[in-house]
Amino acid sequence: MEQNKILHILQQVQSGSLSPEQAMLELKMSPFEDLGYAKIDHHRALRQGIPEIIFGSGKTTEQIIGIASAMQKRGDTNILITRMSAEQAQGVSVQLALDYDPVSRIGIVGKKPEITASGHIAVATGGTSDIPVAEAAARTAECLGNQVVRLYDVGVAGLHRLLSQLDSIMSARVIIAVAGMEGALASVIGGLSDCPVIAVPTSIGYGANFGGLSALLSMLNSCASGVSVVNIDNGFGAGYLASMINHMGRTSK
Repeated sequence: MEQNKILHILQQVQSGSLSPEQAMLELKMSPFEDLGYAKIDHHRALRQGIPEIIFGSGKTTEQIIGIASAMQKRGDTNILITRMSAEQAQGVSVQLALDYDPVSRIGIVGKKPEITASGHIAVATGGTSDIPVAEAAARTAECLGNQVVRLYDVGVAGLHRLLSQLDSIMSARVIIAVAGMEGALASVIGGLSDCPVIAVPTSIGYGANFGGLSALLSMLNSCASGVSVVNIDNGFGAGYLASMINHMGRTSK
């Protein structure tokens, strides 16, 4: 949005010809920045509370640098990049300060985020093979200002492993349950907790797993109340949603 248009809106508010609520609406609907290969929505944080996220897969290193640099110029200090390859990270880090995790393929440009929510998010996995998706969820949630507790390899094949973590499960504000195979972890956690459970099916499993479809269907058919499901391997989506829930203003447990 051009500076003179913002100034005009502020002058209208000052004169009384435009209410603060109407001005806020106009700002929320303000234009994006067109880089040719990308149209950056600089006012997403104004509408949703969180700046635009960069999806790294399919983009060139130069495109990622261009988008992140434009966001930094507009004041964004904590820029999240998902599905980022090691090669992309290497190239971006030459020009920008990048914190990259090869397990989750998450990169963060800018300063380390501060904790802005009082509760904590628990991220649990059925097995070790689910950790890359779980780390995408955990690092996304941390980037958005949340404290995260990791409960890895606590699947139903050894239920005592999960039951040993009841304190963390029952004190969480939100729980992310990440599992492949038959995806039963989400239902078990849903039956043990009193908070929202976000189920993440993963593509981990043998042939009849159908690339995560069996876990997805199991989670969608969960008999436990309070379980919602995101797409296969969508750790980012789970971490983002968990952060929204965790920031809704409840006091800490």
